[in-house]
Amino acid sequence: MAHSNNVTEFVLLGLTQDPSAQMTLFVLFLLIYIVTVVDNLLIMVTVLTSPSLGSPMYFFLAYLSLMDAAYSTAISPKMLIDLLSARNTISFPACMGQLFIEHLFGGAEVFLLVVMAFDRYVAICKPLHYLTIMNRRVCILLLVVTWAGGFVHSMVQFVFVSGLPFCGPNVIDHFACDMYPLLELACTDTYFIGLTVVANGGAICMVVFILLLISYGFILNSLKTHSEEEQRKAISTCSSHITVVVLFFVPCVFVYVRPVSTFPIDKSVSVFYTVITPMLNPLIYTLRNSEVKKAMRKLWCRTLTRDQI
Repeated sequence: MAHSNNVTEFVLLGLTQDPSAQMTLFVLFLLIYIVTVVDNLLIMVTVLTSPSLGSPMYFFLAYLSLMDAAYSTAISPKMLIDLLSARNTISFPACMGQLFIEHLFGGAEVFLLVVMAFDRYVAICKPLHYLTIMNRRVCILLLVVTWAGGFVHSMVQFVFVSGLPFCGPNVIDHFACDMYPLLELACTDTYFIGLTVVANGGAICMVVFILLLISYGFILNSLKTHSEEEQRKAISTCSSHITVVVLFFVPCVFVYVRPVSTFPIDKSVSVFYTVITPMLNPLIYTLRNSEVKKAMRKLWCRTLTRDQI
């Protein structure tokens, strides 16, 4: 692709220029990243190796963990390296690659959270038909749709940005390559592209967030006819889902539902959904779910006894 530009790399300003703060952040984010990857891989392994976690809900939970691990890997390692180095540059292709991967997994996660809400709706509102509606083929089809949705969303962002001319400043006041900071550096009018970004990123976030809240409202409303035990179990599962949805969508809506502009607070908000949320998701789901905890203990015991033999 020919670029009418002379920018071969971008300089990332990162979160702070203060060396002592950088060191503190490095240690903090390294710990968070390790916890994120280990947590999410542990959930994937637990779900895949535990016969008791064979229901569609856990199938999707394992994929959510995969997406979280991949999403944070698209951002965190580069951010960690930059916190230790004096001059933080990223080449044009690497920047586009990061943008694409970040939106691929972020977009896929948006659609996966919709699928998980649908799964809970069927389980709670149509319990007798649950396994016939959510059969293996449907689950795989829904998963393909989430990846396809993430891919299309990411591709649209990528095509618009990679074709822009960059001819002047190449300093990004951010710790990662993202849409708005890049659009501000382009030496052409990006108003129209800005609108498509709002439509493609912001509108998806906003519409899906509202739909999810409505659907969980429906689910919780339908519990009136259920027994107390069923109500307690359903509320426990739904509340952890709703927590994850709020943690993911509120920062996303804040960053993308507005005309192209970058605010100083954007970086802190971005840290939240790129670094913190992928770590919290597995914790929220496992801490609230006795079956996952039980399966993890079993897996742990199996592994320990195998090691001792």
